[in-house]
Amino acid sequence: MGYVSTVVAQHERQVLGIIPSAFTVNNLVGETCGKEIKVATMHERLLMMMELSDAFIALPGGFGTLEELFQMISWAQLNIHSKPIGVLNINGFFNGLLSFVDHAVEQKFITQKARKILISATTTDELVDKLQAFRFEPDPALSKLKWSPLSSQKEKLDLTLRL
Repeated sequence: MGYVSTVVAQHERQVLGIIPSAFTVNNLVGETCGKEIKVATMHERLLMMMELSDAFIALPGGFGTLEELFQMISWAQLNIHSKPIGVLNINGFFNGLLSFVDHAVEQKFITQKARKILISATTTDELVDKLQAFRFEPDPALSKLKWSPLSSQKEKLDLTLRL
């Protein structure tokens, strides 16, 4: 993230870092180029990224990258957002992941329509072109869902044991 943001800033483009406060202790993430917003939690980070972003691009990375990628895909599938999501498949880094997703489609755990949410390309130019051409197609069954801050509040479960 640091290298990408530095290059973007050097080309006089806007850089926004949304960083959980825990990461700022002992300068864990280094210095941010551009504007920095500190948030309390990772969930708050993801929510703010969703609200402020026009698209999502995953570069090769680890579990954190995959978690954020799949969170955005899930939220798109649930019609929480309709923004394009892509992976930059440098040197085939995401080939295994893309094969797994295609296998899940073959096994009918992911619909063909939902599969279209995840875009991949091997070059930045190709990925940007695909992201710009993306047209969100909501799942008719899920398009009736209405999301609001209140919908995430759950009722307390009564876990009293009755004999």
